[in-house]
Amino acid sequence: MNLLQNLIQNLCELKCRPPIDHISIEGDPTKTLTVQKSPSYADHPLVVGPRYQPCDFRCTWATYLGKDTSGVFVLGLNAGLSLARRLHMTRPTRAYHIQGIFGQATDNYFQDGRIVEKATFHHIKRIHMARVLSSMQAAHQKQMFEQCGVDLQSQAAYELAVQGLVRPSSGNIPVIYSIKCIHLQPPHFTLEVQCINEYEMYLKTIIHEVGMQLRSVATCTSIQCIRHGHLKLDHALLRKYWHLQQILDNMAK
Repeated sequence: MNLLQNLIQNLCELKCRPPIDHISIEGDPTKTLTVQKSPSYADHPLVVGPRYQPCDFRCTWATYLGKDTSGVFVLGLNAGLSLARRLHMTRPTRAYHIQGIFGQATDNYFQDGRIVEKATFHHIKRIHMARVLSSMQAAHQKQMFEQCGVDLQSQAAYELAVQGLVRPSSGNIPVIYSIKCIHLQPPHFTLEVQCINEYEMYLKTIIHEVGMQLRSVATCTSIQCIRHGHLKLDHALLRKYWHLQQILDNMAK
């Protein structure tokens, strides 16, 4: 990981303590002895190697994004490992901007795949998109209450809803809380999705499903996580800022 490599390099470039002294007693034991002090080569960086090694660091993610996803990626470093695990166990909601393109479908639902189907898209309007997305969101909301074992039209469902966010009992079932189109300029469009328990392939299939519902086909071109729990893009560091001082400043916020 480039982040750890940069941390190790930056830490090793900092001023460090000098090598410890090697004390030796020299001279004829029958006469006066002298105490000699010289740098210990056993403690010299050229002998022992860099002060900081990869084994000095432990790093883990709070939630894995996937190779085709960018955006907010929460990491725990050393003492922060337990905090990252706790954040993962709380199953916070995440928000994504997912870009897609109408008119073509690929074998892996992403733009780098092989095109397997083409279709027209000029009939797609914003009102059609809003209708499809509203239907998808309603289906997921109904699914949430069904998993809790309550009728969507009952008083129990109302009391459950006013308590806050309704979370699925299982951590393996993706649920969409909100989905809307924030940009539509055919063939290109962008969806903003707020969800839980999602994974990269599931987000790609959302674009595919939208295309099918609109009597066309669509392929995902970009996925960006814009929020992880309460952490947003403002809290994230670009790759060019993955250096010691910037990381320390970011952790202090």
